[in-house]
Amino acid sequence: MSLTDRAIARLRQMIREGELPPGSKLPPEQQLAADLGLSRNLMREAVKSLVVARVLEIRRGDGTYVTSLAPGLLLEGLGGAVELLQGDTVLELTEVRRLFEPAATALAATRITDEGLAQVEHHLAAMRAARNDMELLTLHDAAFHRAVASATGNETLATLLEHISGRTLRARVWRGLTEEDAAARTIAEHDAIYQALLARDANLAQAAALMHISTTEQWLRDRLAEGAAESSRTPGSG
Repeated sequence: MSLTDRAIARLRQMIREGELPPGSKLPPEQQLAADLGLSRNLMREAVKSLVVARVLEIRRGDGTYVTSLAPGLLLEGLGGAVELLQGDTVLELTEVRRLFEPAATALAATRITDEGLAQVEHHLAAMRAARNDMELLTLHDAAFHRAVASATGNETLATLLEHISGRTLRARVWRGLTEEDAAARTIAEHDAIYQALLARDANLAQAAALMHISTTEQWLRDRLAEGAAESSRTPGSG
């Protein structure tokens, strides 16, 4: 472990153990470096790294503070990483989604409010209206699932789901749905989820979500298989 990594680890420890709670201001750089037995340069590098990770924030003219440490903030970088995944790793991501999202949908069915249901219904209606507009379909598809995840009341779970099944991945799928009835079929799957939520039926909601994600997963498997077959037929491949 490098000296900078040690400095980062020490600051994380102080935050984790409550010496520097969320929202607190760090001591002046010189004092903090002396307290930890580090050079000011090392301390500066450690602080920069934790600022990038959204653990710390620098307020110009005021000092450096610990952020709220909210899940939506700390997990923000996950979405950018997910957008770069390709090939088999996209399929792996869908498998992760299959593990999380049905359980989250079941939880949402037990906790969703009337306002939450109205949000889900709004995005379902918008998907129906935009079935021939891939951009709008993608927008409301993502918003539909975001509203379902939000209904769990679990910010960490909702944030994870937002990033592992975000708009970019959904756009890839919608772009590839060339079958004539694909949009109608996918919208029907969303309607089944909504109906289960409306009934506050956790088992039905979990099953509907699992069926929907399994359809997406199979589509990805088929596309990857087609790509592999095409590659094997290309002269000079392999």
